Amino acid sequence: MKRTVLVTGASKGIGSAIARQLGADGFTVVVHYHRDEQGASHILAAIEQAGGNGRLISFDVARRDDTRRALEQDIAQHGAYWGIVSNVGITRDGAFPALGDDDWDQVIHTNLDSFYNVIHPCVMPMIGLRDGGRIITLSSVSGMMGNRGQVNYSAAKAGIIGATKALAVELAKRKITVNCIAPGLIDTGMIEMEEAAMSQAMQSIPLRRMGRAEEVAGLASYLMSDIAGYVTRQTIAINGGML
Repeated sequence: MKRTVLVTGASKGIGSAIARQLGADGFTVVVHYHRDEQGASHILAAIEQAGGNGRLISFDVARRDDTRRALEQDIAQHGAYWGIVSNVGITRDGAFPALGDDDWDQVIHTNLDSFYNVIHPCVMPMIGLRDGGRIITLSSVSGMMGNRGQVNYSAAKAGIIGATKALAVELAKRKITVNCIAPGLIDTGMIEMEEAAMSQAMQSIPLRRMGRAEEVAGLASYLMSDIAGYVTRQTIAINGGML
């Protein structure tokens, strides 16, 4: 039986690249989306056209009850996930004194609470497979070093790193690895930066370019593989040498 992996935020950007790569690796991919059904359907179609298998699932990761209900229903119908990629993230950037309550709450609820909301309902079924497993979370260079105008985002992404490391210790005896990928500036076609800001950002990257989503997906592919079974409790930066 094929192993099944859940990829949240898979309708666009880094998540979509990871979903396609894991489909090519032979996993059955559960392609998650919240609002962008068209984007998710496109990714699922691409996986299937390449000879892979998958299905769609939809929920808002910030809404705990809805997330749990959707995941429990999918697991009851199709079986437990062998792997999880917790990828969803949003930004509400601004100088800290200017941040509003909603700017803080939305980023924390979506980026950090989703760690619990998504992974918690899936862990016991994963353990029940008695086949090990893989959990990959997505943090950011902002969570490792902090970033101007992103106190909320940096806090959430730093929290993901700590949670990942703690969960790795708890699940190690079950042969379930838990690792974090921390991307830097990745060209997903959705980055909006003024030319001067982009030029300044490039000066902080020794490789002098943005990364590609496919490069992040390649790292996720490795961490999800059997050969990565001795890698756990790690935060792996992929940022062109920024940090």
